[in-house]
Amino acid sequence: MFFCRLGLIDYDEAHALQKELQAKRIAGQIADTVLMLEHDPVITLGRSAREQHLLASPETLKAQGVSVHEVGRGGDVTYHGPGQLVAYPIIDLKPNRRDVRKYVWSLEETMIRTCADFGLDASRIEGLNGTWVKDHKIGAVGVRISRWVTMHGLALNVSTDLSHFDLIVPCGIQDKAVTSISVELGRQVGVAEVMKPLARHFAALYDADIVWQDGPPQ
Repeated sequence: MFFCRLGLIDYDEAHALQKELQAKRIAGQIADTVLMLEHDPVITLGRSAREQHLLASPETLKAQGVSVHEVGRGGDVTYHGPGQLVAYPIIDLKPNRRDVRKYVWSLEETMIRTCADFGLDASRIEGLNGTWVKDHKIGAVGVRISRWVTMHGLALNVSTDLSHFDLIVPCGIQDKAVTSISVELGRQVGVAEVMKPLARHFAALYDADIVWQDGPPQ
């Protein structure tokens, strides 16, 4: 399984790359690949997004340098930005992994195990997706699957500017706050510090070896 470090990347660029790689994986032209990256500040609206869950005016968003994109993943509205580790697996769930719920479980489990490496007791909340520390959301999940090849994935708050979540109702959940690894530990943690543990846990769930690569697959 290839893990590609892309650094800080524009959302549109990453989305186009995902679609390109998904098509190549469907065609059998590339192996299972996971894009590891951070985004410039962006709010994304999933297929279930409601207009009222975007709380800020276009003028406020522009002033704060936050763009807005409608995307084809499942879920409601979420925020991505620097300090948040995003992983986009482009993997084939055929022949024996064709279970969407189990795939989503694996993304949540990856974040739970990664948080445990930093001494944090993360878990699930029944009826809600994502990963939680007590009743604060630390990681989000949103996926799209075509011909059993995945795209989109997970976002784990490491040292994210959490004030940007005030611009939205995160994931459409009214009464829950967000947190990050840095906030929970009371010290600054970098995305690079979290990347390898997260990759290790995801690969282990799929019994895969890890091959690191800088930049997208060639």
